[in-house]
Formats: sequence, C-alpha cells, structure tokens
Amino acid sequence: MKKILILANLDMGLYNFRKELLEKLLKEGYEVHISLPMGPRVNDMIAMGCHYVETPVDRRGMNPIADLKLFFTYRKILKQVNPDVVLTYTVKPNIYGGLACRMAKVPYLSNITGLGSAVHNGGVVAKILMMLYRLSAKYASCLFFQNSQNLEFFKEQKAIAQNHVLLPGSGVNIHDYTYEKYPSKEEPLSFLFIGRLMRDKGVGELLEAAKNIRRDYPQITFDLVGFCEEEYQETFDALNEGNVVNALGQQQNVREFIKTHSATVLPSYHEGTANVLLESASSGRPCIASKIPGCMEIIDDGATGYVFEAKNAKALEDALRKFIHLSYEERKQMGVLGRLKMEREYDRKIIIDHYLREIGKVES
Repeated sequence: MKKILILANLDMGLYNFRKELLEKLLKEGYEVHISLPMGPRVNDMIAMGCHYVETPVDRRGMNPIADLKLFFTYRKILKQVNPDVVLTYTVKPNIYGGLACRMAKVPYLSNITGLGSAVHNGGVVAKILMMLYRLSAKYASCLFFQNSQNLEFFKEQKAIAQNHVLLPGSGVNIHDYTYEKYPSKEEPLSFLFIGRLMRDKGVGELLEAAKNIRRDYPQITFDLVGFCEEEYQETFDALNEGNVVNALGQQQNVREFIKTHSATVLPSYHEGTANVLLESASSGRPCIASKIPGCMEIIDDGATGYVFEAKNAKALEDALRKFIHLSYEERKQMGVLGRLKMEREYDRKIIIDHYLREIGKVES
C-alpha cells in the first residue's frame, strides 16, 4: 500500500479545508499519515482512517532553535513513516518539511497558502524566509499556489519549482456550504466578520467604519467571530469602546452564523485565498472585502459583492454604505450570483483532481 504523509500546522485548517482530499486519498487505497499539533479535530481524522503523528509546530514564532528542532523532527518522521509522497501546507511545514524531504530524496508537493505577515512586513525575517523557500520550495515535485500574485512573487524571488500549478484557493465544499435562504426583509441588516481578531485582518478599520455606520443606522449590527490574538486584546477593547461590534469568540460551526447574516466583511491586509469568503459566497451571501490577492478574485465587484482599498477605513465604510443602499432584492441577487460563481469556479473537487493528477505523476 502506498503511503502519503501530510505535514500541517493546525488540525482545524487541515480538517476544514482538506477533509475531502483526505477522504479521497483513503478511498483510493493510500495509507495516510498526518503530522501536526494535537487539536480538537485530530480524532475526527483518525476516525476517518488517518494515522496520526503528534508534531509541535510554533505557527508564528521565529525561534531558530525551535525551527531547527522541527526540521530534525520531520527528518525522524520521514524515516519512521517512509512515505512515497509528502504533502505540505503553510510556511513552516513547507520550508522545514520541504528541506527534510529534499535531503531524504522523498517527493513532496507544497501548497503556498499565503505569504504570511512576516514576508509582507519585509525586513531581515522576510529575507531569511525567502532564502529558506529557495532551498525548499524550488525543489518540490509540484508547487501549488492559491493566487497569481503569490506565484509571481515566488518567480521574482527565484523560489519557484519547475512544476507549479495555480489553484482556486482551497476551494469550497458546495454540498456542505449549500445555498441558504436569505434573511427576511423584516430583519435589520447584519454584517459578519470571520477571522482572527488582529491588526492584519483589518479589525481596526472595521471598527472605525462600524462606528460611523451605526451612528447613522443604529439598528445595523456587526458580529465578529474568531479568536482575539492575546497581544491585540487591549487594543481591540480600546477600539471597541461602547461595544460598537459584538465579539462572539471562536466558533466551531461558522455556517450557522453565515446564514443568519446579510453579508460577510473581510478587510484583511493579505490572504492566500480567503476561505471565509468562499464559504459565505457558496452559502449565498454577498461579500465585501479588501481589493487584495486572495479576496478580489472571489468577488465580482458590484455583482456578488464589493471590493475596496485595503487599510482604508473610509473606503470600507463607502462599500458598506453602497450595500446598505441596495434594495432587498438586489442584495439577495448578489448572493445568488456568488453561489453560481462558487459552483462554476471554486468547487473543491477541482483541487482534489489537481492533487491526484500530481501525485500520479510522482508515482509514475
């Protein structure tokens, strides 16, 4: 039986966005091993039939000793599992897992899920990361990208593998995220944000815009679903003086929140591909998001939602006001068109087919 090893940094991400790929690999007869930190979704993947290797990964820390330890951990796991192919996701598994695979001469497919804050912020750390990517990603059997701008950046940095594929993000399970009936005309407008509460997600701009909107339309609500980064909590509390928005914390089932809201808002500074927008659009909800790679491709501006200049609270406010001024039927129609776009361009089956094709190339 052929073995596939998957290196990731978070159980929620692997389960929520790649569950269908795991199911397909198991169905095709592969022995699937997953390497990532313990979390609430690990047992669900074990129940599916995956073999689990607990692997501590500091997702955002830049401790060279911890990172070196992770590299040697991956080397050890490769010897133990002896996989035929390795799939890696997110920065540290891509870099240190890729380097370990390269040294062990094991074929690996890496998915660039986004550049991350460290690269976007520039400086010494960004240079080190791109140097490491040149040593790892460049030698992948296939390098998957989730938006064209990330692909071009890797080309400019000379960190591109000869075989690379542009995917429509992680796709969306259009059967899980079915079209949901739009909230009734009688209900007041409600906007939903889903994501970590942190500066780079544009939470500051959202709070500023929400204050102005609620001054004119006090019945409109803004709900924020997601974990507040510890270092941002004090800033968030200060910005949210007067409880302009409702912080609802991290939630297991975001579908229940998507279907009860009028639109999803994401004022992020950078994304790989914004899964919350894919899920919202698939559920028939208009999306209002930053005009950045990973968001702007998902939205047909003026048809399925609106895009606006990132890091600009006034631009966000203007986009929100445009949506508020639409008729009920126009808002509802935006959701319908968004759903059709997801069916046409972002069905997760597209991603699974790409993976099976590239795995087949490695094995042949």
